[in-house]
Amino acid sequence: MQQSTAVIRSRRVVLPDGERPADVLVRDGKIEQIAAHGSLLVGDSQLTDLGEVALLPGLVDTHVHVNEPGRTEWEGFATATRAAAAGGVTTIIDMPLNSIPPTTTVAGLAAKRKIAEGQAWVDLGFWGGAIPGNTGDLEPLHQAGVFGFKSFLAPSGVDEFPHVEQADLEAALTEQARIGALAIIHAEDPAVLGAAPQVPGVHYRDFLNSRPDDAEAAAVARLLDTARRTGARVHILHVSSAAVLPLLAQARADGVRVTAETCPHYLTLAAEEVPDGDTAFKCCPPIRDESNRDKLWAALANGEFIGVVSDHSPSTPDLKLLQKYGGSGDFAAAWGGIASLQLGLPAIWTEARKRGHSLADVVRWMASGPASLVGLDGTKGAIAVGHDADLVAFDPDGEFAVDPAGLHHRNPVTPYAGKTLTGAVKATWLRGRVVDVNAEPFGQQILRHS
Repeated sequence: MQQSTAVIRSRRVVLPDGERPADVLVRDGKIEQIAAHGSLLVGDSQLTDLGEVALLPGLVDTHVHVNEPGRTEWEGFATATRAAAAGGVTTIIDMPLNSIPPTTTVAGLAAKRKIAEGQAWVDLGFWGGAIPGNTGDLEPLHQAGVFGFKSFLAPSGVDEFPHVEQADLEAALTEQARIGALAIIHAEDPAVLGAAPQVPGVHYRDFLNSRPDDAEAAAVARLLDTARRTGARVHILHVSSAAVLPLLAQARADGVRVTAETCPHYLTLAAEEVPDGDTAFKCCPPIRDESNRDKLWAALANGEFIGVVSDHSPSTPDLKLLQKYGGSGDFAAAWGGIASLQLGLPAIWTEARKRGHSLADVVRWMASGPASLVGLDGTKGAIAVGHDADLVAFDPDGEFAVDPAGLHHRNPVTPYAGKTLTGAVKATWLRGRVVDVNAEPFGQQILRHS
């Protein structure tokens, strides 16, 4: 049974107006009161005193590939959401691929919801997909509760989710503008990719050259031009290249409704550090160089990104062609995707504190910003009266070395293996109920659709 009333106390509670000592009163899964530190009488309430361990709102990750049904050997709802809880993430929005069927029809959405029932450790929501030929499915999907529609401007890597050509994009954005839906876009230009040198092998620099900055910039420019004409609200997924930043700034100045996100791997890893043959680092668009990373951090600090989300996209080790498992280490042939759902918070905090940022900044990037993107900012992403009591006890000084065997996503593959990160999730509450303590799930799995 859920504890009906509880007080959680910390000297470092990260609130919307800053960090301060406070008591947080939770009743029936909601935050009822925020009071001065030590002021709330406990009575018959359960008291958790965190001392100097910080209390954050649960993170909201709007970019997660769960892959179930159809590719559950890559990842599934039970494993992905368990990893989320261990990483302080209390709400995830699942991408419409790489599951089979994809979430491009109401039936596909129903299949996901049915199989997720009873497996989830955290709250779930779902994106729909906009692909060639399914424009008529968008309004029914939107009415059924998806948060918006994902499209690829270049091949997605799976046959059942084809990319959109310009005519498809025009039709999809026109329809999404009509129904008031958000379009979320993987923006790489297939013509630029086709003209880039394609050199297979173990050298990361060759892979990086095969997916140049110009591919992102050309795709974003085309998307923004289409958004201007259609009036659609668009969101650029997983920005890896700083070359798109001036395009976004100009579009916003022109009145285009556009937001963008970036990911922990683009902010904490750099091309210069990627070992040859270590395909755990492969993702599309790619991890770029250190100079580019610094520009992404500057943009993040200036509020140019609405959020930092994982793009958790795992696969089986054999598809990654990892050399330590006997694979070839060929970056061109390996499956692209970074698995980091459990590690995003400490990875970002490790780098953010070096750059002079605060826990309040991290909460804005990883909780309140993503919540606002999908319209959940009235209930998620902040420690505020009336919000769901989704909370995280986070030790900002705790250090640990990443051991893939200690991660809860299905396959123990991560580019963070062996890295020392600062910041440890000590406990996670979902609607006032403890769902993780020191990376071990607690209690019964539940499913609530956001």
